[in-house]
Amino acid sequence: MLTREEWIGRDMVALAALVAEGEVTPRELLETAIREIEAQNPRVNAVVVTRFEEALNACEAPGQGPRFSGVPYLIKDLHAPVKGLPLSNGSKRFRGTVFDFDSTLVGRLRAAGFGILGRSASAEFGLSLETDSAAWGTTRNPWNTNVGAGGSSGGAGAAVASGMMPAAHATDSAGSIRIPAAYNGLVGLKPSRALNPFGPHRGDPNHGISHEHAVTVSVRDSAALLDVTAGPDVGAPYFTPRPTEAYETLIARPPEKLRIGLVTTQFDGAPVDAVCAEAAALTGLLLADLGHEVEEAMPDFDVHALTHAMIRVLLASLAGLFPGAGDLDGADLSGLEPMTRTALRYARTVALSDHFQRTAVINREVRRLAAYFDRFDLLITPATATPALPHKSLPMTSTDLDVFLDKLFAFSPFLAPFNASGMPAIVLPVHQTPEGLPVAAQLVGPLADDALVLRTARQLEEARPFRPRPL
Repeated sequence: MLTREEWIGRDMVALAALVAEGEVTPRELLETAIREIEAQNPRVNAVVVTRFEEALNACEAPGQGPRFSGVPYLIKDLHAPVKGLPLSNGSKRFRGTVFDFDSTLVGRLRAAGFGILGRSASAEFGLSLETDSAAWGTTRNPWNTNVGAGGSSGGAGAAVASGMMPAAHATDSAGSIRIPAAYNGLVGLKPSRALNPFGPHRGDPNHGISHEHAVTVSVRDSAALLDVTAGPDVGAPYFTPRPTEAYETLIARPPEKLRIGLVTTQFDGAPVDAVCAEAAALTGLLLADLGHEVEEAMPDFDVHALTHAMIRVLLASLAGLFPGAGDLDGADLSGLEPMTRTALRYARTVALSDHFQRTAVINREVRRLAAYFDRFDLLITPATATPALPHKSLPMTSTDLDVFLDKLFAFSPFLAPFNASGMPAIVLPVHQTPEGLPVAAQLVGPLADDALVLRTARQLEEARPFRPRPL
């Protein structure tokens, strides 16, 4: 096995190279990850279901497997079926639910050799930007366990940041990849809509608002994972095409001179925490030093209309969780958290006319937002409005939906618009607070130009390497 220093000093691609060079076996990689999970998880509570023996037994012999043989991986406890591995969607109500198939994305990961060691914690149905559930308890931030790891992919963020493994699966419907990446000092890419497959269990997930990918320690890991998973599956209702060249190859070439817009306030002009504004500004300065043209420029769209419509279209999809339950008054909602019950009841009250009017608002405002990229190649924003939050900042014990959503978007005003638009957006750990907590900036590109976003992110990473994970 590798020592902890050897382990956390390498990203996913570097660990795979050790196997290819015969320095370690696939089994040794998995055994090292298992050791780190057992050592670190009691402190951060990131891994909630394990399948160590199954992963070890499935290991390929050295030199016989695909590129990522033995590289450890966790699948988030939300949306992604893994054959034989319980999936609760972060809910006490559904703990122990087992599927008899892999999702397409999971199947592609498995075919590439990844050893799936278990599931990472999620907020119930991904409804909160912190990971704290009745099902699994509180997930803590490895940089400071007094603050949260973000959500809803907080388990993935805490697992990677604590050194259990270099990358982990995550999902994003309103920032749930990017918030944990920002809070835990990681790279978090939300790819373009339908670049990664949704099936076979989902077709059009939440009107294209929901995405799957990963949190990683490096940009090249994010690119390499996208090379494994991207592309439509059979029966996909729509898809974003991938480039003919591998993302991992593309990022080796820095982008040509770009026109980049910079935003350091909220989209309505309201201020954010100074250290978060600094993260965006510093990113702009570095990109200017690298030869790009950077100027402050605000997109012209109604962020409140867009996020209000998007989140309510997203919540309306919960109505299908209990089909035939009418207005839910007679339904058994035991085991669900108070905010989930509130959101379910709201979903059942949404009139069809209101739903379609909201999709029209999304269409109108997304087109206005997309017009920004007629002028600029990329947009820089802060990742979040504040650094990592204290625990219980957005508790699922709340029952006032409007207050809950207002607080959610006050903490995270920069991310949901790009779920609505489907544009690629990546969070990068470029800064920190005086107390040492990570702070991130976000890069956004036009729809389907994930390669440009990744190439620019890689250029930033090489110019100023990201801070190592804590030992």
